[in-house]
Amino acid sequence: MALRRVGERAAWLLASLLLASLLIFAATNALPGDVAQVMLGTNATPGEAARLRAELGLDQPFLVRYMEWIWGALRFDFGESYITGKPIAPLIASRLAVSAWLILFGMIVAVLIALPAGAYAAVRRRHADGVAVSALSQIGLAVPAFWAGIWLVVIFAVNLQWLPAGGYVTPQESVGQWLAHLVLPVTSLAIVQASIISRYVRGSVIEVLHEDYFRTARAVGWSRTGALMRHGLRNTGISLLTVIGLQLATLLVGAIIIEQVFALPGLGSSLLLAVSQRDLGVVQAIVLLLVWAVLAINFLVDVAYQLIDPRLRRVGDDR
Repeated sequence: MALRRVGERAAWLLASLLLASLLIFAATNALPGDVAQVMLGTNATPGEAARLRAELGLDQPFLVRYMEWIWGALRFDFGESYITGKPIAPLIASRLAVSAWLILFGMIVAVLIALPAGAYAAVRRRHADGVAVSALSQIGLAVPAFWAGIWLVVIFAVNLQWLPAGGYVTPQESVGQWLAHLVLPVTSLAIVQASIISRYVRGSVIEVLHEDYFRTARAVGWSRTGALMRHGLRNTGISLLTVIGLQLATLLVGAIIIEQVFALPGLGSSLLLAVSQRDLGVVQAIVLLLVWAVLAINFLVDVAYQLIDPRLRRVGDDR
């Protein structure tokens, strides 16, 4: 791997993280309203509000407050909530675990569905079953995740009563109940993501089927499945990795909505509650983590390119 190229990407990542943190801090502080006034209520006097702003450090210059905030964020110390007075980091840590499991399982299930479905739709594209698989993926693209979640609740929780309709149980309490409460929200996320990824897999496999190296492999005795496994998956790896990286970013947004549908105590529900209460410390911390996660995912995808495609490594070495 071209170490210099990775180093350049890492430098861009750090610069992007700092710029993103500055924009988030500036945007949240530019919101209308007074945090001190919200905390004290409408009957508070200007003097009381001024004293509270001084206690919270809100009367300090912008750069001073930003430097203190970002230094704390690097140590996963986001201060205390303006509303509850409790430390923000433990709150986020507990909620982050819920969202992380939801996103991780959602993407794993989506990929496990999309890879065989996309490849099958490509190989059987001139047959009725292949067309049916493609049609199902098109339908999945048109279905919003929250709408799919509502129907899954109606079918499997209300009518069949196989799974819980919402709520959350930690794996420490019961692994079985934990998985049962994640089945429907994970499936809701995976349906849309699997449809998107399978379309890219189908297009990539169709391109591979027309390549000379695939026809050569078939001519020397490889079966179609064997030639696809040996040559097709590797050559579709970069485009597939790109899509997965991009969809992981969209999953972060989709998870916020799904958490509301299934009453999951994740980052999304905490973010919406903090916005409604104008708890800027919590809002800043959650948005910062989400943005940093997206940037980190893009960085890891770019590094993975180097591992998958030797041509990119040679290009990086020639620079």
